[in-house]
Amino acid sequence: MSSEPLTPQIADRICKHMNNDHPEAVSAYAIHYGGIRNAYKAKMVKIKSDSMDIEVDGEIIQIAFDHNLRNSEDAHKTLVAMLKCIDKDSAMD
Repeated sequence: MSSEPLTPQIADRICKHMNNDHPEAVSAYAIHYGGIRNAYKAKMVKIKSDSMDIEVDGEIIQIAFDHNLRNSEDAHKTLVAMLKCIDKDSAMD
């Protein structure tokens, strides 16, 4: 896995990948971290070093990361860790 700087172009690529290949994860982020009840049409619109923006039903919600992302590899690991945390919390319900 490459560790490219988190440039606007790389951020756009991450958003497109998440929306095309992992839409259920984007919805899960909006529900779990954004407090949205139903996020059937969630779309990641921006990822920055400190947060990601997700559009849900025309509203943009911002979800902060627990640290500033260093690069694309850190972004990948952080998004995966956040999803694992959701899965772990869901298993405890």
